[in-house]
Amino acid sequence: MRSAGFSSERSVIKPAVAATLFAALLSACSQGGGAKSSSSDPYAGLDTQILAWRTEIEASHPACASKVEGKGCQDFQVMCKAAQEITPDETAKGVTAQIVAAMTFAGRNPDGSTGKSGSSFATFSKAGDAWTRAEAKPVNLTTCAPLA
Repeated sequence: MRSAGFSSERSVIKPAVAATLFAALLSACSQGGGAKSSSSDPYAGLDTQILAWRTEIEASHPACASKVEGKGCQDFQVMCKAAQEITPDETAKGVTAQIVAAMTFAGRNPDGSTGKSGSSFATFSKAGDAWTRAEAKPVNLTTCAPLA
């Protein structure tokens, strides 16, 4: 007795169909995952600058001075990023995007335990394809709004 719609025979995917599915999957996985972002994205390249900022914090912030296995801080988190208004002077200089960001992190004690917490604030400005970073005044860690 056979069930309606089911077969006791195994289903076999033909090699040509399998190759086509594999090629489609490979193509889908390779799209948009590269290191270069779309040039139409006004924030393309910002992620690289945030990583460079983190590296600089690790090397120079007082909370990261005590090194354990070569690392002075841990638990880096970008708490907020917010677009900033571009002034006419900045527009004249070619600035096309501007972001303020806040990052928190924790120092490490010589015994490896969590040490002093720290935070850093930066303004990132994009002109052409290049980003620059400058220190920013502290902002609200949730909204990135300036502190009064």
